[in-house]
This record gives sequence, structure tokens and C-alpha cells, in this order.
Amino acid sequence: MNSLKYFLSVCLLMAGFWVVPVFAADVAAGEQKAAICMGCHGPKGKSSNAQWPNLAAQQSTYLINQLNAFKTGARSNPTMQSMAANLSNDDIENLAAYFSSQPSVSAGGDPALAKTGESKAAMCFGCHGSSAEGNGQFPRLAGQHPEYLRKQLNSFKEGVRKNEHMQAIAGSLSEDDIKALAAYFGSL
Repeated sequence: MNSLKYFLSVCLLMAGFWVVPVFAADVAAGEQKAAICMGCHGPKGKSSNAQWPNLAAQQSTYLINQLNAFKTGARSNPTMQSMAANLSNDDIENLAAYFSSQPSVSAGGDPALAKTGESKAAMCFGCHGSSAEGNGQFPRLAGQHPEYLRKQLNSFKEGVRKNEHMQAIAGSLSEDDIKALAAYFGSL
């Protein structure tokens, strides 16, 4: 009887190997595909325009989720929806692997506001990581343009961006809190 259990266990284990996808994201393919992203997000995902986020060092899971959200229309942005519409799952995973492999960047921020924001940032670290580096599905905040972060927090506050947790947090922030947090995270 024990040998039968052993045999079945080995069979189940082996079946798991055949079911698990073998695909591994291709950073080089992601770099080639990223050429279309550079116009807004900058070379290697380092945006020089505060209107668009830095993608360098962003969490790959977050990037995959967001590109899929744009592709399906779950996240509304006409430009990004048209950019993501023709991306395959492999393209999305390769782009995410490429951008997440890039070194981080700091966008800077007003030093006085950043100091104020540092004292308020602890509420963000549980999801976004102890250094705001991101955490899987939660995005990297460190090094983002303060103006971009302010816009996103206000979009959550106004209900334009949908996420119950972020809407609740942003809803509890004053405009001064939002400016201070954005300056702090941009300075990292």
C-alpha cells in the first residue's frame, strides 16, 4: 500500500512538471519591444517628463497587471489602451522583465516637502515595501516624479482610478499630505 502511495505521489509530481509553463520572460526581446515606449517613458524607462511614470526598476508583476488592465480596458487611458491592444502575453511579460531589470532612478522632490512627507509615509510601506521599492503587485513609488504621484493619488481620491484600498487612503489625505508624500517618494 505504501508503494502505491509513493507511486501516485511521484506521478502527481511529474504531472506538475508537464503542466507548469516553461516560458521565461526574455529581457532582450523586451528591450527591443520597449522602443515604442521610449517616446513617453524615456530611454530604459527613465522618463524625463513628469506626465509619464518612470518604468525603470518597476515591479514586473505590477507592470504585467497594468498592461493587461490597459489592454482589456479595465484601466482607462486612450494612449496606453491603444499601445497595449496589440501586445501578446509574451510581449507584456518581456516588457515587464526588461523594465524591472533596469536600475532605479530618482526624480527628486522639494527637500522641505520631502521631509514632511517622510513622517507620513509609513502608511504606504506595508504594501509598497519598506523603501517604497514596490512589492509584487504593488508599484514602486521610489523615484517617481512627484507630479505624477500627485496626479495618481488625486485620481484615486476622485474615483477616476479604481482600487478600494487606494481610494480610501487617498480620500483621507489632504492636498498638502499628497504633495508632501509625492515629494518624499520622488526624492528616494
